[in-house]
Amino acid sequence: MSRVEDNLMLATDSYKVTHHMQYPPGTTIVYSYFESRGGKFPSTVFYGLQYIIKRWMVGQVVTEEKIAEAKEYYSGHFNADLFNEAGWRYIVEKHGGRLPVRIKAVPEGMVVPYKNVLFTVENTDPECYWLTNILETLLVQVWYPTTVATSSRAQKEIIAKVFQFLWHCVIG
Repeated sequence: MSRVEDNLMLATDSYKVTHHMQYPPGTTIVYSYFESRGGKFPSTVFYGLQYIIKRWMVGQVVTEEKIAEAKEYYSGHFNADLFNEAGWRYIVEKHGGRLPVRIKAVPEGMVVPYKNVLFTVENTDPECYWLTNILETLLVQVWYPTTVATSSRAQKEIIAKVFQFLWHCVIG
């Protein structure tokens, strides 16, 4: 069996496991976006998405073994059969275990004013509309490195202003 740390299907909020049953009939595309809505700073330094994508979403990340592990886990967790086994098997059969999603993002390290889109996610296979938002739990982990980068930039700007002030005081 695979480890929990390596199973994408186990790396989500448990309530999202049931979302596939809640979309309106006929749903084929789900398009989500991530933005900074504001906060302590007027802009955000976007950083960290590449690691998340490479760690969790590149290559064959869905396998029969991982599906069986997730099905067993969620059957015990919910005490019911709510796991989207058919949807995940479809990804293995149709896409070789690769995720049919498209992620578009601003370049990492870019300074973006808040209330602007940092990245978008959408399914590329109409049968996998449910996949877009099940990935959100992993993708929101970008906020930690983005927050660190944003805070570090603000600190650097303060230090530079103080240094410049002191330089003018000493040099005249």
